[in-house]
Amino acid sequence: MIVCHCQSITDGDIRSAIDWMRASDPATIITPGKVYRALGKSAECGGCMSLFLDTMRRNDNLRVPVLPRPGRKEEGQTGTCRATTRSSTI
Repeated sequence: MIVCHCQSITDGDIRSAIDWMRASDPATIITPGKVYRALGKSAECGGCMSLFLDTMRRNDNLRVPVLPRPGRKEEGQTGTCRATTRSSTI
């Protein structure tokens, strides 16, 4: 299905660009602008943007996968947090 008539971009083009970007960098944040650039194109009138975004959202690779951060404890481990609850006197 054609999503952007100005640039002749199909839903398959968008899916392929997202999959390619995710394979290249698993932690990248994928935006419409990055998809256009990956396809060697740019947005013109913006009339397609709602359909463009809907097509992007339907791709499972759009979300950034949760990766463990360096120096963080694994889930379930207890740390040495000394936080205490405070109550306001106001």
